Amino acid sequence: MKLAKLRTYLKKNDFDGILLRRRQNFSWLTGGRYNHIVQSVPEGVADLVVTQDNVYIVTSKMEERRILEEECQTLGFDVEVLSDDWIRDLTPLVEKIGKGKRMATDTPFKDWLAVNDALIPLRTVLNEEEINRYRSLCQDTARALESVCREILPGQTEHEIAAMLAGKIIEKGVHLQVLLVATDERIYNYRHPIPTDKRLEKHAMIVICAERHGLVANATRFVYFGEPPAELIENKNKLAMIDAVMNDATKPGKKICDVFKAGVAQYERAGFPDDWKKLHQGGLTGYDSREIIAVPETDVIIKANQAFAWNPSLPGIKSEDTILAKENASEFLTTTGEWPSIDVCIQGKVYKRPDILFRRMF
Repeated sequence: MKLAKLRTYLKKNDFDGILLRRRQNFSWLTGGRYNHIVQSVPEGVADLVVTQDNVYIVTSKMEERRILEEECQTLGFDVEVLSDDWIRDLTPLVEKIGKGKRMATDTPFKDWLAVNDALIPLRTVLNEEEINRYRSLCQDTARALESVCREILPGQTEHEIAAMLAGKIIEKGVHLQVLLVATDERIYNYRHPIPTDKRLEKHAMIVICAERHGLVANATRFVYFGEPPAELIENKNKLAMIDAVMNDATKPGKKICDVFKAGVAQYERAGFPDDWKKLHQGGLTGYDSREIIAVPETDVIIKANQAFAWNPSLPGIKSEDTILAKENASEFLTTTGEWPSIDVCIQGKVYKRPDILFRRMF
């Protein structure tokens, strides 16, 4: 039980309770329920306050009925509701729960100790129910992404391409955290490109981070119309090796920095020793598109049933999938089996990494 795990953490660290305002923590503790209205902020409209004896929902009366009827009916634990009119500050209600107690919080609040980073290892080791939800989300996300790649045509703007994917993904009950589209020279100029009115000529990159019930699927795919330049062919093959090296190194018991360093070493072997500096390389995912972005000093130990999304890139190409680290081998959650792939062999194990979808010019 996640609630028992959270209470164990509180007891071990001598806390009497904790305030959870962040969307990711609400979804984690409630088994994938939502407390948000506004997509662009990390906090929701209903707080959870957990003590050793009780769980409280603190919200406005404006939100109370929906939160209780649609988000709290199947929690598996009882909640007590504290609410007030929407014109009132809810701070006194939260303070009342924590009065005289040593309290933690996932968001700065009064003099309570902020511990959100300490919650990462609690929420990122996924149970079977979460893994099953994740598999479903990742497959829905990847299939929507790949179907758009098969449907787009030269002459469409990056905004139009983004809208195609947004429509397919939203109808699956999925929220967009990140949606990037770049075409032609913009792929070379910018490693983190938001969509513009530029029209597709030959080369397209589409990136998505998609959230449902708190979990986030991450994937990138490329399309090329006509005959590609030799440089792009060479770069995509070199990148597939970098990608495979990083995914192969993602094993329980190893450190996240070990994976990062293995990738950087492969960049050097590929003849691009500094390209890793042009885009972050990804890291731990789960209830955020990146729970932890890997850097050389990230000495966090990888655990079984944690999810990762690495995203190495070279000029004109990037690779990204969501994987689940397991004891024996990683599971590629966003691999559909319907996308062209590049076979990369590492110590006798073959990794099928995403290729470019080559299409005929019309």
